[in-house]
Amino acid sequence: MHIQSTCLLNDQRLIPGSFLVVATLVAAAAFALPFAASGSTSSARVTEGSLLLGIVTAAALIVAVGELARQAGPGNLSRATALLGVLVALDAALRLIPSLLGASPIFVLIILVGYVFGSAFGFTMGALTLLLSAIITAGIGPWLPFQMICAAWIGAGAGLIPMTMRPETQRRVLAAFGAVVGLLFGALMNLYSWPFAAPGAEIGQSLYWVPGLTLGETLERYWHFYLTTSLVHDATRAVATAALLIVAGPTVVRLLRRFRLQVSWSEM
Repeated sequence: MHIQSTCLLNDQRLIPGSFLVVATLVAAAAFALPFAASGSTSSARVTEGSLLLGIVTAAALIVAVGELARQAGPGNLSRATALLGVLVALDAALRLIPSLLGASPIFVLIILVGYVFGSAFGFTMGALTLLLSAIITAGIGPWLPFQMICAAWIGAGAGLIPMTMRPETQRRVLAAFGAVVGLLFGALMNLYSWPFAAPGAEIGQSLYWVPGLTLGETLERYWHFYLTTSLVHDATRAVATAALLIVAGPTVVRLLRRFRLQVSWSEM
């Protein structure tokens, strides 16, 4: 009986993690398509986006249910579910705050929730926050699943940061993480539209993707494209995210830890 119970618990832990891995691999393949495919069109990217939307949304929900059932204490599943809903709704509402050159507070709560509650919960928080915020702001489109998986990766990555650091070290590490992901989010999201972006003037032809290039040539073109079109925007997001984490991070972390105790959240 003990062996059966242990096997069942292991299965419960394995299933959500398996869906997280599958969603990550599929999304990574979609992002990497410009470096591997001989051709890509706007309609093809719409199809990829539609498929990815279903996979990422399903994975986020399955991971959420699995993590809530596994980590919430006995009788606390409803409270843990309510907590997830409140956090997602609160963060989605932050997207209504006007942003300046990409600076938005939406990633701050995703990072802090992932840090306190763990990678799987952070993955779910990121994906569902971008989904709900897109519904609120009428921002639904083929780009949405790419945004969802990027935000999910941010939350999951934050869950890998050690919890045993001193407060000042914690503040600096979270700020550095926020700055890095602020840049990476833009760099990854550019890959969604880059393969079918319309070239500008003749001088800009070397910025755009064309089929038949080698991997090295494709990487060089994308690097030039990123520097020209997105670096300033993403740098603003990175600085703003890091600054908000420095100012508000410690307070929000303490608050989230209190919520975690109230729903008897188990250790990862």
